[in-house]
Amino acid sequence: MLVLAGPAHADVLAMLHATSFPTPWSAAEFAALLGQPGVAAWISSRDAPQGFIMVRAVADEAEILTLAVAPAARRKGIAAKLLAASCDALQAGGGTRMFLEVAADNIAASTLYAAHGFEPCGRRPDYYGTGAARGPVDAIVMMKRLGG
Repeated sequence: MLVLAGPAHADVLAMLHATSFPTPWSAAEFAALLGQPGVAAWISSRDAPQGFIMVRAVADEAEILTLAVAPAARRKGIAAKLLAASCDALQAGGGTRMFLEVAADNIAASTLYAAHGFEPCGRRPDYYGTGAARGPVDAIVMMKRLGG
């Protein structure tokens, strides 16, 4: 089941985000983002929240701000459902293109996005700090045409 998230879901989003990223966003950051025009999030939940996607739409373009799935719920199609739901909603609202950034070394995520129609269209050098000795990682910018 997918639930449209609001600022009241900020704690849940922060908890899920912390399971997937070395520098997680806080509940206050999620609440602030969800209070902005054009920002929406969907939570996938069964007995407990399993994952979420957050997007921002401006005019006819949108970007995925973040997508996270709890480790125990991965590889079960949750990210695919979240991607499809957000793309469908944005297309229904007049969106024509969706963008995202993914760490160049995140092969699993890059593969997921490519399988759902996203194609590389740019690169941001040293975009992600890793907190590790290997240093920053480039971001690959990907784009999908909606409805095409």
